[in-house]
Amino acid sequence: MRLADPKQKFQDWFTQQWVILWGKKINAEDYPWLMGPFGNLTGIGEDFIQQLATKENLTIQRNSQTRGLIPSMDMLHLSQSELANLSQEVIGFYEKTALYNLHFSVKWNPFFKGFGILVTKLFSKRINQLNVPTRNTKNAENIKSEIITLTDPASGTIKYTIWFRSFISTGKVIYSGIYSTCTLPSGKTCVKAVFPLPKGNATVIMLPSVGLNGELILNSAGKKLGDAGFYFLLNDSKGKYWAQFIRSFRDQLIIGVVNDQLTAEQMLTLWGKKVLQFKYSINLKK
Repeated sequence: MRLADPKQKFQDWFTQQWVILWGKKINAEDYPWLMGPFGNLTGIGEDFIQQLATKENLTIQRNSQTRGLIPSMDMLHLSQSELANLSQEVIGFYEKTALYNLHFSVKWNPFFKGFGILVTKLFSKRINQLNVPTRNTKNAENIKSEIITLTDPASGTIKYTIWFRSFISTGKVIYSGIYSTCTLPSGKTCVKAVFPLPKGNATVIMLPSVGLNGELILNSAGKKLGDAGFYFLLNDSKGKYWAQFIRSFRDQLIIGVVNDQLTAEQMLTLWGKKVLQFKYSINLKK
């Protein structure tokens, strides 16, 4: 039986061993749509950005006001009717994300709140990643939202686009994710977000569609490996790759304009039950 790298915290080793036991051994070359950067054992958060840039000889650019999560919404390969119906405000946000401020609130399902507290204590505080509040927030909290790009200095090509979100009040990192698009084996184009973890990552692949009111709907409701969905990936003690598709965990994000306000609602579910809801208000920076 393959083993996770033993030179790490027990909780990290244990969760990685679970992926090995229930996941699938893969060859990276056969899964280009799924692969993404893995975290190191010594820090995620901002440390990871510098480590990745050094490892791959890339140049870090921060605080650019012209960068977005997606250079062009054409990259999603929506139908002509969907693209025509998609809100221009939503397009502006995704193509020029750095120009916007975010405020968000959190609402937990009480049944799953204990799980959130456990994850925070065992993982989030230590690795400085996924610091989701474990209490419901009545008032929207201010988020520092920054687009960071890692560029090949020889060609000038952007290799990684990182959406770095942290609390203004505490500096704790909520999400540090690498955003791109990918093409599934089915040929469908999806939005892909990679969240580095020790010796691996959590990857969310979301299928886009456009609602009746011009909202963008991103959904990770796939059924099997190869579909849109939530994945854990890791390197074992021998450097081999493993992937685990978590069918029971789903993520839906809807972003659109409500009463002239750009808003987003994100719903995380497990076994069909609501776990956590985020609500965002999004405004242009002044």
